[in-house]
Amino acid sequence: MTTNTAGRTTGTAVAGNSRLDFAKSAPKAFRALIGFDAAARESLDPALVELIQIRASHLNHCAYCLHMHTNDARKAGESEDRLHMVAVWREAPHFFSAQERAALALTEAVTLVADGGVPDEVYAEAAAHFDDQELAHVLALIFAINTWNRIALSTAKKAGTDGR
Repeated sequence: MTTNTAGRTTGTAVAGNSRLDFAKSAPKAFRALIGFDAAARESLDPALVELIQIRASHLNHCAYCLHMHTNDARKAGESEDRLHMVAVWREAPHFFSAQERAALALTEAVTLVADGGVPDEVYAEAAAHFDDQELAHVLALIFAINTWNRIALSTAKKAGTDGR
């Protein structure tokens, strides 16, 4: 710990890359995000949940979350072939259903929203495969995984250390 010019104790930022533990430092925010994540998953196919989380984690270069969600997908029975194809799903569409492809496209658009928003055709394709409640949950899940990715990246979480 160090003390800043305002006399407040601040976290460490040393060469060993020691960063704060978000869950311990902001427990109410962490619990709220866990609740949001759980609510987002409601009524969604667990395999679809993992595909969305894996794709967003690829795009955000979040090794911590990618490791966690590929392991979770395996435990839930996901095939190695499909896990290897998530990053290149457009080139291997036969590995994924039309609904999964629509969700993956939406995941990319929302995750990379600063690159041009969410195109109408991507949104319309997702809306064609999900009812309004399901689509809202898919969007909420995309929002949640992007937040988790940013927490893991900002706090330098190391892949393979999730403790599950």
